[in-house]
Amino acid sequence: MGETKNTKNEKKSAWKNFLESEFFYHYKHNLPAIIGSILVLIAILVAVFGKFLAPQNPYDLTQIDLMDSYLPPAWSNGGSLKFLLGTDNQGRDILSAIIYGSVSSLTIGLVGMLASCLIGTTLGLIAGYFGGKVDSIIMRIADIQLSFPSMLIALFIMSVFGRGIDKLLIALTMVGWVKYARTVRGETLSVRKKEYVEAARTIGLPNYRIILKHVMPNVVTSIIVLATIQVGDFILTEATLSFLGVGVPITEPSLGLLVKTGFDVLFSGLWWASVFPGLYIMLVVFGINLLGDFLRDELNPNLK
Repeated sequence: MGETKNTKNEKKSAWKNFLESEFFYHYKHNLPAIIGSILVLIAILVAVFGKFLAPQNPYDLTQIDLMDSYLPPAWSNGGSLKFLLGTDNQGRDILSAIIYGSVSSLTIGLVGMLASCLIGTTLGLIAGYFGGKVDSIIMRIADIQLSFPSMLIALFIMSVFGRGIDKLLIALTMVGWVKYARTVRGETLSVRKKEYVEAARTIGLPNYRIILKHVMPNVVTSIIVLATIQVGDFILTEATLSFLGVGVPITEPSLGLLVKTGFDVLFSGLWWASVFPGLYIMLVVFGINLLGDFLRDELNPNLK
């Protein structure tokens, strides 16, 4: 019982310290950060719980009817309350399609970010800590990749390996690891010369422990900022590749595919099929970028 009470007291103390911290003070007085947090939270809730609330499963053929194709939003003439945001060319409810597509987009963005972060951070730590030929090889590979636009590399990979979520994640990882590697490597170069790192080497600590215990904590704030912004970048990249027809297969939900389908009839007056999915992508990425900008300003000591 005593241990349980101590644990609860520690949690309360940690929460109280956070609420009284400078970080939270700046957060609650930063309107863009609050707006960004609300938009990100809504996107997460839609992705997690949206399928349970969606009016229909737009990818279940038994639930769609071609006779309902291109119905306008509910508030327009000819609209129906059954389809609040209208329908597309197959009679799918746009609202439901956005909800299902947001699951794929957020999942791809998060998984791609995690894979890029893991690979890039590891390579950056190795290059910065050990230096020498290892550093030169890793950085030359990074320089070669940075000489090409990331979208061009992703298009090439998807064209070679074909469409699919797994191929898309590979493409995103291959274009995303470089930022982590270069950032982490630069900060590791400065940290490895610190006195406490030299002292750890002197007493014989293995390199992996020095990296994890003394180097990693000094680069984690930069990683958090990069990771936050990169989720939004990857959501846009996935939507772009799917819009171009080389991303997510047509049998899978995708916000980019919804925009593409609606764009084909955009100038025929059927604007809702493309505008609503595009607007949702814009709001999600906008929210992520607002939150990422706040974290960058707050966690980067060079900007204070």
